[in-house]
Amino acid sequence: MNRPGRNDTCWCGSGKKYKQCHLAFDQKIEDFERRGYLVPDHKLLKTPAQIEKIKASCKVNIAVLDYVEQHIRAGISTEEINDWVNKITCDMGAVPADLNYEGYPKSVCTSINEQVCHGIPSKDIILKDGDIINVDCSSILDGYFSDSSRMFCIGEVSPEKKKLVDVTREAVYKGLEQVKPWGFMGDMAEAVQKHVESNGFNVVREIGGHGVGLKFHEDPWVGYRGRRGTGMLLVPGMMFTIEPMVNMGRADVYTSDGDNWAVYTEDGLPSAQWEIQVLVTEDGHEVLSW
Repeated sequence: MNRPGRNDTCWCGSGKKYKQCHLAFDQKIEDFERRGYLVPDHKLLKTPAQIEKIKASCKVNIAVLDYVEQHIRAGISTEEINDWVNKITCDMGAVPADLNYEGYPKSVCTSINEQVCHGIPSKDIILKDGDIINVDCSSILDGYFSDSSRMFCIGEVSPEKKKLVDVTREAVYKGLEQVKPWGFMGDMAEAVQKHVESNGFNVVREIGGHGVGLKFHEDPWVGYRGRRGTGMLLVPGMMFTIEPMVNMGRADVYTSDGDNWAVYTEDGLPSAQWEIQVLVTEDGHEVLSW
């Protein structure tokens, strides 16, 4: 970790001298590092000014998903969802982060039933009674990024699908309870994994969450299988997504050869995902987008 001189201006942007601001904070992080723990660099920590800008982006993301929640129903195409997302995002002065990201062709991901993630909207895909769908939305406002997703049950879904959707959401918030300063990423991961597996489901291993805010995808990578006291140290200013993908059957997945984007369960059973964007604070955490 590169540290300023004691009398230099602090790296956090407060304008204070380093010794009066983050010196003791950095010394505490370095103590964990000397003891062999993985610790974050300053570049993974958001400053107060950056956090305020990111929160403004999050307001766009929340508004878009609120609109989807109010209007989604059987009989509409996933292309219509894409149109809603694109229009509302742009009307609020933002840009859909998904659009053209590494060649992705749409403004949102719509993943139905056995699709795990990255489902591409299409006018030919019509929602029907009994479907479950994840709508994954990301926004850029003035260069700052937000990212969250919600599950929706279309009409009357089976009890098994409803349980999958509910347990996945519960797992997100079980993990969130463990997000606190000077804890570890593994604390969160273990809580998610235990809740999922105790309900007879499995967490996808290959795909996880990520840091977010200044870029769409930042370090650290966030997995949902782990043990307490392991993984990266959590410190105030860290920001990342909690977004476990939970399969009704086996954890195995594959990416479609057809579009090279949509990920499916290997056994064809349904999958669910909820995503929230979280900030580690001085006394716990704050959910910024959901």
